[in-house]
Amino acid sequence: MHAYLVTSSALVDGIWKNFCDRFQIAATCVPLFEEDSAGNVKTREIGVKPRRPVLQRSQAMESMVVRIAQQLIDDYNNHPHGKREFDGMLYMMGWKEDERFLPLYVGKTETLGRKDDGGISENIRGLPKSRSKMKFARWGDNYQYHIGDLSSWVLPEGHEGHKKRQRKYKLWAETLFEPESRKLKRPTCFWATAWKPTETSVWEELGPTTLAVSEYLVIGVAGKISPKHLLNRDGIPRQLPE
Repeated sequence: MHAYLVTSSALVDGIWKNFCDRFQIAATCVPLFEEDSAGNVKTREIGVKPRRPVLQRSQAMESMVVRIAQQLIDDYNNHPHGKREFDGMLYMMGWKEDERFLPLYVGKTETLGRKDDGGISENIRGLPKSRSKMKFARWGDNYQYHIGDLSSWVLPEGHEGHKKRQRKYKLWAETLFEPESRKLKRPTCFWATAWKPTETSVWEELGPTTLAVSEYLVIGVAGKISPKHLLNRDGIPRQLPE
């Protein structure tokens, strides 16, 4: 049994390494947050009366998202009713360790929205021009979006008692930040790519997979790579707290 577990672990490590190497994830990921000289994540205020503080994404992260969003929008405009080159954006948050990318969260933003009209998703619509920060390809400042909900736990002032914030981001805050602080425990990185349905995902033997399928495949393997830190809930077995 012990030999099997060692072999299984080595197999998963190899699958993950091949996937990361193929997309050059460790080499091309960028800082998720903008930090000051003391290593604290910078903040800014949004909203009107009352204004509330939110964590500041790095310029490199925003540029990556905007560039990919432009790819998706151009692709949609060129093929509004036909077969498009991309399904949407696959992204990951993680830590770098000895040139290895350790996943903390895996997600996607699809080109098409949830409505039946076949229109482009509100998460990326108009993004390259307006650079709207409220939705920002699921990393927006608003509640129900990654930065907005995470900010409500890291920066509780101005967010206390707000019914829209999600409790799951309390675990995000505890994983990423020192207690009651804007200081990261470890430098946190972001990576994303425009996903083609002709692309082979992390499970190469399966062949080309759509973005929706690939997201769950990557989550499944990421759960083996970072079992104690992965923040995804969907696609991961529920566990009792230790």
